[in-house]
Amino acid sequence: MTTAGKSIFSDEGADVSAHHIRVAIRDAIVERRLAPGTKLTETDVGTLFNVSRTLVRGALQALSYEGLVHVEKNRGAFVAHPSPEEARQIFATRRLIEPGIVTEAMKHITPKDVSDLRDLLAAEERLTVERGQSARRAEIKASGDFHLALSAIARNAIMLRFMDELVARSSLVIALYGQSSISSCGHNDHRDIVEALEARDQALACRLMLHHIDHIEADLDLRIKKGADLKEALNL
Repeated sequence: MTTAGKSIFSDEGADVSAHHIRVAIRDAIVERRLAPGTKLTETDVGTLFNVSRTLVRGALQALSYEGLVHVEKNRGAFVAHPSPEEARQIFATRRLIEPGIVTEAMKHITPKDVSDLRDLLAAEERLTVERGQSARRAEIKASGDFHLALSAIARNAIMLRFMDELVARSSLVIALYGQSSISSCGHNDHRDIVEALEARDQALACRLMLHHIDHIEADLDLRIKKGADLKEALNL
């Protein structure tokens, strides 16, 4: 679990808890430093963090509850590999949830909240001009942070926690099925949503959010492909 000789976990060797390990692995998955299907052995993770396998097991189990890690009996834990149907369900859930978040956010949003959202947009826009995998990962994370910021403005801790999971699982889906070299979570869509919130136009903000989620899903290739037989796969 290294990249160019460097651990993907930034706090390697620190005095950590199961929660810390969970957050580190979760961030690596969300930021696409850990690819779907990657095996997460208790021994390897424990060595990286200098902790017991028991502590690692607790962190991996917590991640499995979030749908980010799949634990197989007698095989171990793997970064989840959501199916096309699971991907569709994730975005169907977002269509049900996020217009409600927009509605609640509009009840509580302040001028400072609008200013903070615009700061997020500015940071996101700067990333759109950068190139390379690291910039792409940072851009996708910034896009997810925008949705989490809206959830925080809605002042519903349960909803924020639920959205945290949905955004993480969406990132995993984009890593697997995304087609575009630009952000699937359009910067212009975010800007339009902020403007509708600032104008206190609830109906427009909700419509824009639904359009935005459609935009994200439209960039995914969720077609179920039939695998080639051995002769075809080997070009024989």
